[in-house]
Amino acid sequence: MVDIEIVREWIAKADEDFEFARLNFEEGKPFFGQICFHFQQAVEKYLKSYIIANELEFLKIHDLPLLLKICLSKDPSFDQLNENCEFLTTFYVDTRYPVHWPTHFSPEETKKAFKSAERIRSFVKDKLSFARE
Repeated sequence: MVDIEIVREWIAKADEDFEFARLNFEEGKPFFGQICFHFQQAVEKYLKSYIIANELEFLKIHDLPLLLKICLSKDPSFDQLNENCEFLTTFYVDTRYPVHWPTHFSPEETKKAFKSAERIRSFVKDKLSFARE
């Protein structure tokens, strides 16, 4: 049986990451990589909250498309989030470590990360009706 309080804790942590990133972005802070990282982290937690709520296979991973695939096993409508998850998953590695390939941490990319995270956030919260509070 699902412990709704645990799911709510995951949603709350996701909301913290989302709001931290949103506020820094809207205030015009120039930390685009870090802001994008927090949008990625928020989405990871939103997807994991859905996984926990539906007693699906829980993996300790950061790969958003793979987490999405787990959600898809329960609800095929998650497929519409694929492009957003593909886009956001790159921010897990690229923002945390020195990389030897081009990165694009611009205001435009950050806005796209915000819109992608916002879409996934709304989608998951709609699926978990108790999380809309």
